[in-house]
Amino acid sequence: MTLSCQGIGIKTTREVAIGEAYLLQHGVPEIIHREIPQERVEAEIDRFESALLTTTSHLRSVRDQIPSDTAQDISEFIDTHLLMLEDNAISQATVSLIRQKLYSAEWALQVRRDELVRVFDEMDDPYLRTRKDDVNHVVGHVQFVLAGGKPEQRGDLKGRVVVARDLTPAETIMMKNQGVAAFITEFGGPLSHTAILARSLGIPAVVGVHQATVLFRQGEPLVVDGAQGVVLADPTERILDYYRQRIESRRIREVELRQQVDLPALTTDGERISLYSNIELPDDIPVTMENRADGVGLFRTEFLYMNRTTPPTEEEQYGVYVDAVKGLNGIPLTIRTLDLGVDKTTDTMADSGCMPAINPALGLRAIRLCLKEPELFIPQLRAILRASAEGPVRLMIPMLSGVQELKQVLAIIDKTKQDLIDEEVAFDREIPIGGMIEVPAAALAARRFAHYLDFLSIGTNDLIQYTLAVDRMDEEVNFLFDPLHPAVLMLIRYTIEAAQDADIPVSMCGEMAGDPRYVRLLLGLGLRELSMQPSALLETRELIRQCNLFDLQQKTRIFMEELEDNDDEHLFDRIFLEV
Repeated sequence: MTLSCQGIGIKTTREVAIGEAYLLQHGVPEIIHREIPQERVEAEIDRFESALLTTTSHLRSVRDQIPSDTAQDISEFIDTHLLMLEDNAISQATVSLIRQKLYSAEWALQVRRDELVRVFDEMDDPYLRTRKDDVNHVVGHVQFVLAGGKPEQRGDLKGRVVVARDLTPAETIMMKNQGVAAFITEFGGPLSHTAILARSLGIPAVVGVHQATVLFRQGEPLVVDGAQGVVLADPTERILDYYRQRIESRRIREVELRQQVDLPALTTDGERISLYSNIELPDDIPVTMENRADGVGLFRTEFLYMNRTTPPTEEEQYGVYVDAVKGLNGIPLTIRTLDLGVDKTTDTMADSGCMPAINPALGLRAIRLCLKEPELFIPQLRAILRASAEGPVRLMIPMLSGVQELKQVLAIIDKTKQDLIDEEVAFDREIPIGGMIEVPAAALAARRFAHYLDFLSIGTNDLIQYTLAVDRMDEEVNFLFDPLHPAVLMLIRYTIEAAQDADIPVSMCGEMAGDPRYVRLLLGLGLRELSMQPSALLETRELIRQCNLFDLQQKTRIFMEELEDNDDEHLFDRIFLEV
C-alpha cells in the first residue's frame, strides 16, 4: 500500500525523482552530563583537541574532493565549518568548561553548543537563524569522533533517495558526487543547509518530513516530488507511470522554454515588460545572462559580511562589484546596501557597543544600522560609486521608513560623492538612487519617497510580514502569510501609483514577482518591471507573452473592487487563473 508523507518541497530544475530508499544512520551518541576527576583534565583536553584535528582533517578531505567547476558558495559551506573548528567560541570555550567545570569533553561541547544555539534562536533574520545548523553539524561531527566514530563506508548511492534525520553540507556534497537521486530529511526548512545545497546542486528534496527514518524502509521504492513537498513510498505502477510522465514532460518543457530564451517579454498588445534577476552571489550572474535578463534588480551584498570576524574593506567590495558589472556586459546592476542587523553582524560591529535588540525585526537593522555605523556604510558607498565608473550601476536603500531618514542617507551619499570628486576618483555622478518599499509606512508615504528617489522597488517578503505581523518562518503562524491579503495588495497598488505619478520606474523584487500565480495580477496593477530568481525568468517570459494587458487591467479593476467586500476565497482564482 502506498504511503504518502508531506514535507517542505525544494524546487530545483528537476522537480521529481524516483529511486530506492537509502536510510542514513549517523550513530551520534546521546550526550549526557558527565564530570571527570581533576587529575584527568589535561588528558580530557588532549582528547578533545585530537577530535578537533580529526574532524578538520575529514572536512579538508571533503573540500579537496569538490570538483573545480562547482559553484563557490557550495565549497564555502565546508570552509565555514573549518573556520568554526578554529574559532575560540567553540574550541577555547569548550576547553575552559573542561578545566573549570570538570565536564567531560562531550558534555562541555554540548553545553557550549546550547549557548551558541540560543544566540542564533534569538536572531531576527530567518536565514541567519538557520545558521545554528552550522553549530549543530560541527559539534555533532566532533562528538561523533569523540565517541570513536569513523566516516561511514556507504554502498552505491547512484540513483538512490537518501533518507536522514539531517544532512551536513559535507555529506550533501559527497552524495552529489556519488550520483544520489534525491534527499529526504526529518529536519530543516526552506533555508536549511540541505535545502540551499539541493537548490544549488539541482537535486530534488523534501525536508521536514517527520519520522521519515522510521516510516520508510531500506531499499523500498520512493517518489520524491520536490514541487509539491510530497514523498510516496511503495508507489503503485499507476503512480510511477504518472511521475515518469511528469519527468519527461518537464524535460520537454525545459527544452521548449530554452528555445524561447531570445524572445522579448512582450504582451499580446505590444507592451514590453522588463525582467530582472535577484542574485545572492556573483556566481548567479552566468545563469542571469543565459536566461537573458534585462539586468539585475537586486544584488544582495550580505554575503560579503558573513562568516568572518571583520567587515569587508572598500577595496574588497569594489573588486566584487566591478567583477559583477563586467560579468553583466552592459546591462544594469542594482546593488542593495547592507541589509543586516546588529544581531547578525561581525564581531567587530558587535564590539562597537551595539546591544542585542529586544525585537530585532523592529530594531536596528538595514539602513538604520548603516546610519548608526557610518564606518560600516561609507566604505560600501564608496565601493559602489567607484564600480559605477565601469558600467551601469543603481544603488538601492533597504528598509526605509521615513523621509527624514532618507534625507540623511542622501546627505551621506552626496558627501561621499564629493569626497571622491576631491580625490579625483571616477564614478557615475548621475548614478540612480532607489529605495525599497518593504514596510507599510514606506508604502503609505511612497509619494514622498518618490519625490527624492530615482526609482522604487517593492520588497514583498518583508512588506507582507510587517503588514500582517507574521513571521513566515514561524511554523505556528506562517499560514497567515498571505500575498493576496487586501491590505497588502492596496499597499502595492498605492506604491505603483505613487511612482507612476512621479514618473519614476517601480519594480518588484520580492518572491511574488517570480511566482507565475501572481504575474497577471501584478501586470494588471501596473507593474512593468519584475525581478526574480534567475531560474524563474524563462517561465515568466513565456507567461507574459500570453498576456493581454488591457484584459488584465480590466480584471484587476474588478478584482480590487470586489476584494474589499467579497469573502469568496476563490475570487482570485476565478478572475485570474482562468485567463
